[in-house]
This record gives sequence, C-alpha cells and structure tokens, in this order.
Amino acid sequence: MTDKRRFIIVGASLAGAKAAETLRQEGFEGEVMLLGDEPVRPYERPPLSKDYLQGKSEVEKVFVHEEAYYDDHDIELRLSCPVQAIEPQLREVVLATGKRLSFDALLLATGAVPRRLSVPGTGLEGVLYLRNLADADRLKTAIESASRIVVIGGGWIGCEVAASARQLGVEVALVEAGQLPLERVLGPELGRFYRDVHADHGVELHLGVGVEALRGNKKVEEVRLADGSAVAGDVVVVGVGVAPRIELGEGASLALDNGIVTNEHLVTSAAGVFAAGDVASAWHPILGRRLRLEHWSSALNQGPVAAKNMLGIPTAYERIPYFFSDQYDVGMEYSGYAIDWDEVVFRGDPASREFVAFWLKDGRVAAGMNVNVWDVADPIATLVAGQRPVDSARLTDTAVELTSLVGEMT
Repeated sequence: MTDKRRFIIVGASLAGAKAAETLRQEGFEGEVMLLGDEPVRPYERPPLSKDYLQGKSEVEKVFVHEEAYYDDHDIELRLSCPVQAIEPQLREVVLATGKRLSFDALLLATGAVPRRLSVPGTGLEGVLYLRNLADADRLKTAIESASRIVVIGGGWIGCEVAASARQLGVEVALVEAGQLPLERVLGPELGRFYRDVHADHGVELHLGVGVEALRGNKKVEEVRLADGSAVAGDVVVVGVGVAPRIELGEGASLALDNGIVTNEHLVTSAAGVFAAGDVASAWHPILGRRLRLEHWSSALNQGPVAAKNMLGIPTAYERIPYFFSDQYDVGMEYSGYAIDWDEVVFRGDPASREFVAFWLKDGRVAAGMNVNVWDVADPIATLVAGQRPVDSARLTDTAVELTSLVGEMT
C-alpha cells in the first residue's frame, strides 16, 4: 500500500537535512518536502568561521549531502522558498507566494539569526555579520583586502573570526563589553585563558567597554567606544549573539520560551508539529531543564530524533550538550551545560595549553572542557550524565583515568 502522507520540513538546515535523511533511512515512503529560504542546499555552519573562512577547505566540504542526494532519495528540496506562516489546525504551510501545502507532520528547523548592533553607523559599507554561507563569502572577500578588522563581540563567533583573520595575516582588534572574552559562557578562569591566547597571537584587546557608534564616510573607518576612544578598522565584524527564528511559531500561537518549546520528543504545543536545532527550546530529561542549544551537535542529532518521532517511534532527545572550537593551535571540546557552578577545577596545567577543565556544582560535574587533550569527550559526557558527586582530587589527578571515574559512578 502506498504511503500517502506528506512530511514537511521548514528549514533546509543541518537539522532539516538530517531529519529528511532519517525519514528515508527509517523506511518512510511518503512525501518528504524540505523547504529552505537560502538559494543553496543544506550545509554545516562551523567551517564558516574556521577552515572555509581561512580558505583551507572548498565550498563542497560544507554541504551536508552531495547535490544528487535529494533527488536520489526522493526528497523534494525547494530552495529560495521562504515560508510565510504555518497553520497547525488546518495542517497547512503557507509559502511566501501564498501557495498552501498540506502536511501530516511538520518539523520547524528554522535556526537563528544574528542579533543586530543597535548603534549609529551600522549601515555603513564594511559592517558585516557571519551566519550563512553568503555572509562567509562576503567576509572572505573583505578580509582579503582589509588592512585591519575590528571584531565586536568576544563570544565564540567573534573569537573564531578574530583567530581566522589573524591566521590570514590581518591586523585584528577585538572589542568586548564584558571584562573577558567568553566569560559569560566559561567564567573568568577560562576567559583569562582565551584572553591570553588571543593576546599572544597579536590581537589588540578592548575589554570591558561598549560600542557607542561606527563612523566613516560611506565605508566604516572606526569604532567609537563608550570610553571615548576610537578603534580604527576598514572592516567591522559584529558577533553579538543570535536570536531563534520563532516567527512561524509565534504566528501559530505555539508555546514559546527562548525558542519554540518542545518536550523531550521534540513535539511542540501543537500536535503533529515538531522543532529541532537552534530554534527548539527542548526539555532535557537527564539535566532536568529546558535547553535551547546553538550548537552543531544539537542540529546534527536533534534532526534524526525529530524524524523518528514524526514516524511514531518514541525517541527522547537526551544527548549531553557538546560543542567544539578551534582557535589558532588551541582546539577544545565542551561537554555538558553549566550556567552556574561552585568551582572550576583543572586536570593538567592551563599554562601548558593541554588540560581539562571541570565545572562543579554540588560536587557533581556540570560540564567539562578538554583543551588539546583528545579522546576524553565521551567519558566527560558520561560524568555529566551521571549527575553524581565525584572526588575532585581524583578528577584532577592526571594519573587517574577518567574512564575509571566513570566506573566508580555506576
């Protein structure tokens, strides 16, 4: 019997592409439509601020699948196809053209958009953001001709762009309103670590000061800071965070809370409607809280989980959060989710730039980050998932295998 169902995925993103892939892998024979508002097929975002930006990898490397994949697997990929609204009660998607498409299940994988800097001068030529492939291409071109760039924002995107530009030989100034780069996520100990990494590579740091205005004659020439000083630059890259693209959920009166709210099965407040990736504020059954994760690994893994649930295969998303970053010769992996902690302890010496940091809360590992130390992300994630007290002395003793600590928790 032919399956007459139609599953629509809004967002030709990593999460959307992996969901479509999983539907076919699980044997779904109905119609799969993947709708994207960009003119290119689904791609992965991490290379945009790293290898691709530096010219170390070709554009073909960023795509999730080869071009023929979608036709070969009978996935209808519609590019440059923005969606105007969703109507869960009618089980319809409304395209920007006004055309309506019916669905039996719908996945929202609409991602996020960069937060805009709200100061005078942001409309000047040479003020750039980095979110999509077109942004990366513009930034690559700008860096090639730039003598000096100013990066506004000391989060992950800002730090990675600063590192990539320095590795390309461009002078870089980094402006961060906080006292340290990455302090909001990692705390002061690791913030100081990354401050020193960038300083050692020649980045001019302006910390603890906000931006008052961007100035120039048609093209940006300087960033005016709140303390009255000015930082010269012929390219300004703004990296001050992203906001989830909740407009479709908002218009459909879906439950919202820093994203589109879902349960652990990635089901929204509307039956038959799911959400995954950057836009999803999903209940995490192990950590016991709602999380919206702006990480590659979440898009990679939530898409397949959503697809299984669309097919009626009950699957909870309970993977421990994970992300990675490469800046200069400093590579790291972070496993867990620490928004508050009692202490940060180190396994190894941060001065050596080969160590593991652990964020402890009530004697338990809330998160761990391995820096230039490899093959330990899985035991760190297991320690986080265990939610049990650990002996910090043994945790920080490099003579004690992390896997043995995992064994002690069982």
